[in-house]
Amino acid sequence: MEWKDRKRFLGLPLSFTRYRLENNRLYVNKGFFSTIEDELVMYRVLDVRLKRTLWDKIFGVGTIILYTADETHKELILEKIKHSKEVRTMISEIAEQERARLGIKGRELYGVADNPDDIDDDNI
Repeated sequence: MEWKDRKRFLGLPLSFTRYRLENNRLYVNKGFFSTIEDELVMYRVLDVRLKRTLWDKIFGVGTIILYTADETHKELILEKIKHSKEVRTMISEIAEQERARLGIKGRELYGVADNPDDIDDDNI
């Protein structure tokens, strides 16, 4: 396992939202009685943003926003996690390594814009 954490309140892990990064996939589990698990393949991460309010800095947490080429989650938010700067850097590096390993260029993640034959000329 590469990394795991959970959403925090006042710096304490008092939430049923859990984050896990393993095997170059990010998993987000939400809920207690009824749960939802989302999965993101890391090579689909296009950009990463870190957001920290004054209170976040006081409690040692931050929110990471992932902008992705995933159909389900164009934005995936990792809320109120510890060591947010280090996690942001780790996610960026893993995404770049995965794209390099798979030989994927950034423009290949944008879909139909790369293949003009797929564009319906009647709708232009």
